[in-house]
Amino acid sequence: MNTFKVEFFRLYDRKIASGEIKFSELGISKEEFTMLCTDSDFIFGEDKVSDLCKRMKLTQEETERLRGSLQSI
Repeated sequence: MNTFKVEFFRLYDRKIASGEIKFSELGISKEEFTMLCTDSDFIFGEDKVSDLCKRMKLTQEETERLRGSLQSI
């Protein structure tokens, strides 16, 4: 199972590259994004992850994978 960070960036990169979403639509600050990139212990809470799933327009399967990656911590 992928870590949250790996799963998030896999989905994020694909959605950004396809033009489906923009960073400004995610509802996260630049500081939070930087922490996610640089701090191996940083993780969003479950409520924030639920919000990200909606904002990123994830499918049910993608949502389950991202939420499931929280369990790997």
